[in-house]
Amino acid sequence: MKGPDAGLSENFRDKCECVIDIPPWMLSPERADAHRSLSGLAMVEIAGRDSVAAAMKAVSEEGFTELLPTYAYTGTEHGAWSSVEDAVKRLAERLPQVRVHPLLVMGSPRFWQALNGRFMGELIARYGFLSPCIGCHLYLHSVRIPLAVTLGKIPIISGERERHNGTIKINQISEALSRYEALSAEFGVRLMLPLRHIRDGDQIGEILGFEWQEGKKQLGCVLSGNYRGVDGSVTLIEEEVVRYLETFGCPVTREIVTAYVSGEVPDHVKIAARVLGP
Repeated sequence: MKGPDAGLSENFRDKCECVIDIPPWMLSPERADAHRSLSGLAMVEIAGRDSVAAAMKAVSEEGFTELLPTYAYTGTEHGAWSSVEDAVKRLAERLPQVRVHPLLVMGSPRFWQALNGRFMGELIARYGFLSPCIGCHLYLHSVRIPLAVTLGKIPIISGERERHNGTIKINQISEALSRYEALSAEFGVRLMLPLRHIRDGDQIGEILGFEWQEGKKQLGCVLSGNYRGVDGSVTLIEEEVVRYLETFGCPVTREIVTAYVSGEVPDHVKIAARVLGP
């Protein structure tokens, strides 16, 4: 049987289809049943500094006593896998009164591809722009919904923020975050954004209680900053983001997640093609 230490890093490396067919060495039926019987359980999106701070703030405000850390891969990240494991360790260290369960690693490259890669040319022609960051974050939240439903529609804690010391990230603008929340709610799952209205990064450090520079000690993405000009400016307007989400991103994601929740692995690209139409 594959051990958890080697197995998690191999899952991250191989990036197989792993949304509802989570291998038993990672989440056995017995463990899943045990999770379903717990009160005060929430799932945590593990990424970097903000995800750990979000979990800490959610525990403080909501009283969670059990946290299930999850990492979802995209196919575009790079860096040392140990940074993900280190983030989970930091979370456990900062919350000694909470049981932090073993990390789960999951994802679906075909799901990500359907939203961001396969129809890139068509999406640019139709919407006048394309930034994979929007569809990527929609994917990152939604790919966890089937597991959250399976475990009793437990809430999902995310570290998304509308502002980052005055810097705009188009995948985290208010209009996008509200739609991520609404789509999760359609499946009875609460997407929690405890840091949503925190603008100052120093406040994140205060929540954490130790120094952790933004963007450091976490995996990076090869597409980072793709929507910024040479001078760092952002020209994409909110209406364009909303139109992409409402007419393509959310409809595709809704149908894909519906299939997963019903126990089927969907044909992700076929669904995206049907939503785009002729």
